[in-house]
Amino acid sequence: MASSVISLLSGSPASGTGAMTSTASIFNFFEESARRAGSLPTSNRGPLAIVRMRSYALLLAIDAAAIASGFLLANLVRFGSTLATPGLTYLAAFMPVFLALAFSQAAYSVEVLKTPRLGQGRALKALALTAGALLLGLFYAKTSAVMSRAVFGVGVFAAAALLVSGRYAFGRYLGARHKWTFQSDVFLVDHAPVGRLRHKNVIYAESAGLNPYRNTPDMAHRLGALLNDFDRVVLNCEPKRRSAWVKRLRGLGVDVEVLTPEMDSLGALALRGTEDGAAVLVAAGPLGFRDRIIKRSLDLAVASAMLLAVAPLMLLIALSVKVTSPGPMLFKQMRIGRGNIPFWVLKFRTMRVDAYDHAGSQSASKGDSRLTPVGAFLRRTSLDELPQLLNVLKGDMSIVGPRPHAVGSTAEDNLFWDIDERYWERGAVKPGITGLAQVRGHRGATSKTKDLTDRVLSDLEYLANWSLSKDIVIMARTARVLVHPNAF
Repeated sequence: MASSVISLLSGSPASGTGAMTSTASIFNFFEESARRAGSLPTSNRGPLAIVRMRSYALLLAIDAAAIASGFLLANLVRFGSTLATPGLTYLAAFMPVFLALAFSQAAYSVEVLKTPRLGQGRALKALALTAGALLLGLFYAKTSAVMSRAVFGVGVFAAAALLVSGRYAFGRYLGARHKWTFQSDVFLVDHAPVGRLRHKNVIYAESAGLNPYRNTPDMAHRLGALLNDFDRVVLNCEPKRRSAWVKRLRGLGVDVEVLTPEMDSLGALALRGTEDGAAVLVAAGPLGFRDRIIKRSLDLAVASAMLLAVAPLMLLIALSVKVTSPGPMLFKQMRIGRGNIPFWVLKFRTMRVDAYDHAGSQSASKGDSRLTPVGAFLRRTSLDELPQLLNVLKGDMSIVGPRPHAVGSTAEDNLFWDIDERYWERGAVKPGITGLAQVRGHRGATSKTKDLTDRVLSDLEYLANWSLSKDIVIMARTARVLVHPNAF
């Protein structure tokens, strides 16, 4: 797997590095990268991610079946009928509360797949909390006197027994079938001796054309294409190169661990233990698997609802663009996405066709002669961004995240990644239609270096403190900055 990726990307390393002397060559590189992205081999993270998703769904079904069976059995014991009203009433109240608490207790996570007993404990804790909450609710509602204690008690204990046995049986079966491996790792070796490697996926940096001292877009893309689809990267390199590697790898959005053989004698107390020795965790994806599911669900819900709501407006805008100036209705431009891998972003066309700037080397300014009359209005009101809802549905973007920049964007004639080497860390999550930087007013042209550093700092703050509630707050605040003095 890794060798086929390496051979594809390392055929002529020099062609994508030393030649990066102009925004045109940068754009050409990314354009070529996007064309071949569909044929890039990937890691086994895809199949393993599917295994995890299906396993979580099956665990949820086992839990739901256990609870339902418990209360139906209690009905049968007390009333001689599984469909008696008390058990069905308890079941209707019990199920949603339990599932919410089970999610909050991380009862559906990769840890419980690896350790079935851990999953049993978390599910039982959620069950006990649910029972306590319902008893407290019945007491304060003054209905505890008329409730069927037998049905409630038998139902809870039966559900607990079925839940424990069901989870244990499924966990043992699943673990044995997949050899207790539910995450994909890659071992990255750079100028370091290696012994007997146990990792299935091994990438030798020099053979792959990877150099941590190259702060260039081709290096960011190579790292993203090779490593972004793994769950964990274990780095083995000589000590003097570690700092440079850490800077390059933090934008992947995955766990990155560095082997520290000199610390093996100390044990793996506060370190990560790996099959090849002690490793220090130096980077982690800002969103865990569960968080990514929640964020993606919110994206799909919001993007779908917004598309339905603004479809007539988008049709009107598209017609206005088409009839007021020759050319297509939509403008497609290369932007830097998650894992610093390029993608095509969609916008309503706001400039004349003969003035296209695909590389984004010249930001639009107030009174820009390249803008059409309709385009100027669309930019002032941010309506030109509406087609990016399609990018969200496709999965290239999120509603909230760091804004994706054009590959040739500059500030004071310096490329963004030359101004601040932390720039690539923004690639740890999907780019967004809006973000923390935008609601703070950091938008528009980047005429000064500070314009870029302000955005990078806001984006890194967003990554460090992500939460679903913060995404919702940013969405709400976005409405206030749709029309902004810097929007042109």
